[in-house]
Formats: sequence, C-alpha cells, structure tokens
Amino acid sequence: MADDPQRNFRSAYYEKMGFRGVEEKKSLEILLKDNPLDLEKLSTFSQRFPLPSMYRIHVWKVLLGILPPHSDSHALVGGYRKEQYQDIKEALEVMRYINSSTPSTHVYLRMFQLENQVLPRCSETLPPDEENEDFLAVSRAMEEIVDDPVDCYWLIKCFITQFYTKFGDSVPHLPKSLEHYLSQEEPRLLTHLKNTGALLQLPYSLWFRRCFAGCLPECSLQRVWDKVISGSCKILVFVALEILLSYKIMLLGINRPEGMVNFLSNIPQENTDAIVTKAVELWQKYCGNPVHAV
Repeated sequence: MADDPQRNFRSAYYEKMGFRGVEEKKSLEILLKDNPLDLEKLSTFSQRFPLPSMYRIHVWKVLLGILPPHSDSHALVGGYRKEQYQDIKEALEVMRYINSSTPSTHVYLRMFQLENQVLPRCSETLPPDEENEDFLAVSRAMEEIVDDPVDCYWLIKCFITQFYTKFGDSVPHLPKSLEHYLSQEEPRLLTHLKNTGALLQLPYSLWFRRCFAGCLPECSLQRVWDKVISGSCKILVFVALEILLSYKIMLLGINRPEGMVNFLSNIPQENTDAIVTKAVELWQKYCGNPVHAV
C-alpha cells in the first residue's frame, strides 16, 4: 500500500508535539474529557509518555491539585486561585515587602513564605539562603515555561510543596543511588570520580534539590518535571547518570575535582534533549514499569 501523505504529516506533527502516535493523542484527549478526571490514569500516562506543550500546563495543574478532578469546577476554582494570588500580593505590598520593582521570582518567594507562615520581619530580611535559592531557581525555570503569573506562582508553590512532601526523605539518598547505577553502567568513571575526590563534590543541589532547574534548558527540563510531577523522583538520578555518561571522555580527562564540578554545573545546552531521552530509557531499564517509581 502506498504511503498516505496526510497520515505521514499527522504522525510527524504529533511526534514534534511530544506524541509518538495518533493513538496516544486520542488516549490523552479521552482522559481529559473524563469528569471527574482519573488522576491515577492521568499520572500513568504522564509517566509513560512525554506531555506535549498544548496539554502540559493543564495536566500539571490537575496533578498538583491546583485544579480539582471535576473539570466542571475548573473555571470557578481558577477564579479563586486568581483572587487568592491578588490578595497575598496586595498584603505584601501593604507591608512593604515588595513593590513594583521587585523581581517576580522574589515576589513568588515572599508569597510562598507568607502562606507558609515563615515570612521574616522586614528588619530581618537577609539575602536568600540555600533553601530560598533553590526556590528561586525553580521559579526562574517555571517562568520560562509558564506565561501567566498566577499559574506560574501556583505551579511553583505546589510543585515545590509536593516534591518535599512526597520525596523529602528520599532526596538525601539520591547521590548514593547515582553511585550505584554508575557502577553498573561505567565503573571506570566511578573509580575516577572517587580517586580525584570529585564524587562527593558533584553539583547535587543543582541536580536533585532544584530538579535540574538552572542546569537544563526549559525545553528539556519540562520533560523531566513531567515525570517528577506524576510521581517519580528517581528520574532525577538517571538524568544525572546520563549527564555523566554523555561527558565521560571529557570527565576522564579532568583530574581536579573543581574542574569537573565547574563543567557539570555549566553543561553545554545543545545536547540536553538527547540526554533526557536516554535518561528516560535508563529509568525504564532499571525501574521496569516506571509508573509511580520513587
């Protein structure tokens, strides 16, 4: 049978948008028409397939609890979220924590602190500490993905809250998991990292606590966040692993730990899509069915 040009065009279009086939697009559209939405099925889909940009923000908002499962309530709840955002922002303006020249990421930080009852006194306001820097890094990355400031704040807040609620106890153990999988994939590189003293100095904060915000460009980063939001922090280990594997020849040629750390904290940005794709393949290889794999 001769190839159908229209079918080939559709297939190429859907692949570009993040689908590998028309059937996957139809499956997601069917899931999004459910009322109430089946969060488990939606999460499973996000674990198995990359979410295209046309659906990503909506799916994130549902999986993070910003919008309820009942889709007929989305407009109403969205209105409440906007009102709450405005109320918090205006309160901070009245208290003179923020003004028209305050960077938006710092506005989000103060809003988050106020909602969590950890807002410092104005007289005690200090430069951001390590935890706040993690928040700001995630905020800067989310701003590149989300245009609307209301959506942006709620996604930042709920993403960070969910991450530390679900995975806070697991994050300190991720470097050890990375060491284990590196021993399986490239023991020579692991030995080199240990012998040079670089293993304990790798940019784990950039990788794990910030979920690669500030390390990967947003086009690649959001594919990683798809997996984290839908239930897996283990994907972070395999992204870190694939970064090490992708640059192993260069790393094996560096003998000073600070040189390795500097390179890995500023990896080239043009190869990151391939790194994430290979990381997902490693994740599936070691975790089997990746659904809700921690």
